[in-house]
This record gives sequence, structure tokens and C-alpha cells, in this order.
Amino acid sequence: MVGEIHVDNLEGAMNLWLDNESTFSGLSSRFSRLATALSGFSNAIFGQTRSQARLNAIASYDQSNELFKAFLSKEMMYSCALWSEAEGGVNGDLLSGPTDGDLEAAQHRKIHHVLKKARLRLGDRLLEFGSGWGGLAIEAARTYGCEVDSLTLSVEQKALAEERIKAAGLEGRVRVHLMDYRDIPPEFEHAFDAFISIEMLEHVGSQHYKEYFKLVDYALKSKNATAVVSASTFPECRYTGYQAQDFMRKYMWPNSCLPSATALISATNIASNGRFTLDAVENHAAHYPRTLRTWGRRLESNLKQEVIARAHPALGDASEYMIFKRKWEYFFAYASEGFLRGYITCHMLTFIRANDVTLLE
Repeated sequence: MVGEIHVDNLEGAMNLWLDNESTFSGLSSRFSRLATALSGFSNAIFGQTRSQARLNAIASYDQSNELFKAFLSKEMMYSCALWSEAEGGVNGDLLSGPTDGDLEAAQHRKIHHVLKKARLRLGDRLLEFGSGWGGLAIEAARTYGCEVDSLTLSVEQKALAEERIKAAGLEGRVRVHLMDYRDIPPEFEHAFDAFISIEMLEHVGSQHYKEYFKLVDYALKSKNATAVVSASTFPECRYTGYQAQDFMRKYMWPNSCLPSATALISATNIASNGRFTLDAVENHAAHYPRTLRTWGRRLESNLKQEVIARAHPALGDASEYMIFKRKWEYFFAYASEGFLRGYITCHMLTFIRANDVTLLE
């Protein structure tokens, strides 16, 4: 990131690493392997206390709203889009080039797909863990007339989400709480018809999955209720609750921990005492590389040093700004190749209450 090494084809370098991953373990020293193991163990035990979770949110999402505006869609969805043939599919940008509004169309499709999976009905009450900048909550209130309570630990996200909610005239229907999910109030007990969480579980930590889903069970009504969760995930063969330090966890999402689909399904069943039935499993990994490529192009076109330096004066220095920018360029390439090669996946799980056959229309 400091510019000491230049690679013409970053994706090619990532592929070279993935092609030879199995041979690299022998290059690690005993000390390095021990340090890696201790890092993973420490994160699993201490990484997601309430105070640490708040610090993680600051590091991940409170960098600057202007930064995220530079590359996200107008809805400001910081998660995998869903591409259709209308945009040329998952490789349309490579085959015919990107088009204006393609990301907005794909993210709009994703939002409505999630809301449909949640089986929302007119006037339902929706609970969301992980507000983002309010895109999904706004659409749920606008389309279904939902009453939405959305939780975030990011001061920056809350401020902009509330600004956007007010602009949409929905401040009477959507409430954004600066709150850890573990601190939901007693009045939330069995108060909600649906629960949605989009790519927030990566910040929960494996030791808290059962607590997380126990609270989902607590908040949802005992009948006719649906939960939809999505997360970047590891394939089962690569999943462990003690995940070592890597680029993503060091520079992008401190103390994050990617779950596996099975880990989440098992935690849900145990935490709810079987009161949830798994209704659907989807893998959206094929859609993530184009999403990341699009973010990268938009960042390159839209990010302005003078704008980002207002929030972070140190980035007024040219060398510091280039380090910052390279970090994001590396992130987009790193994650894109990971999804493309199946090193990481992206699952969306839908749960319904047991015996809710009336919902299966």
C-alpha cells in the first residue's frame, strides 16, 4: 500500500496466490504460526465485547460518509447486489462495459428480493440489525408501509440514515437506534413480524451466534414471523471459529469473523429451541465480483482528495492519500477474486416459525 511494490495485474497476483495456497503453509515459521493462532483465539474470546464492537464499527464505517458515497449506489447499499440479464448478468461489465445506473438497478433488485423473502405484509413491523445508511428500511416503509426499528453502532451511518429518512418523509415509520443488538429493550419482546440483517453477522463473532439468534427469537412474534440473514461466509472446509489475522481483518473490518452457512443454521436451531424452520438457502457469491468491480470503478472516478481530507486532515498529504486509496483498491481486488474462486461465499438464509404453513403460498 505504501507503493514499494507495483503490480500491473493485481487480480492475477491474487490468482497466483490462490493457485499455490496449499504450498505456502510450509513457509511459515513456528513463531508465525503461533502468533496467528493466538490472534485468532484472542479475537474469538475478546473481539466482540460491547465496547470493542463499537470500536470496530468506528474503524469500519465511521471513516466518512463521503467516502462511501463515492462508490456505493444511490441507495447506499454496502452489500452484494443481484445482477440480472437487464444489466448483462454477473459479467455484463466485462463483456459490454458498465452502464449508467446498472448498480442502482441491481441493488434495487436485491432490496426487493430480500423484502419479498421476509414475506412482509402491509403494515408489518420490521426489525433490522445493521442499518447501513437506511436504504432497506426506507424501501420497506415506502413499499409496504412497515414500521421499522433499525440498529447500528455507527454514528456516521445513523446521522445520514436519519437525514435520508426525513427527506423521504418517513421519520414517523423508521427509527434508527444507536444500539448494540445485545441491548434491545424489553418492549421488543415478540413485537416484530419480520427480521432482516444484511451482511452484519460478520461482525458478531462465532462465540455470539447463539446469543444473536436467541435475541432474534425473542423479538419475533411466535407465529407468522420470518427472519432473513445474509453474510459473507467461508465454505465449510475453511470455516473455523478462531480466524487468524489477514488483510480484511487488519485493515477493513477489525475483529470480523466470517461464519459458515452451517454454523448459522445450527446456531439458529439451538438458540431458538427449534422454533425456527429453515425455509431457503441462497448463495449470491457469483454476484459479488461484479459488485466489487463496480465499486472500484466508481471509487476511481468519484473519490476526491480534498473531500475526504475534510474528515481526515492527514489525507491532505499526497502520500497518505495514495496509501488510503491503494488500500481500497486492494480490498476490491482481494475480495473479488476470493468470491470468484470460491475461497469465500455469500449466503442468504431465510427462517420461518415452525408450522407456519400459511406463509408458504
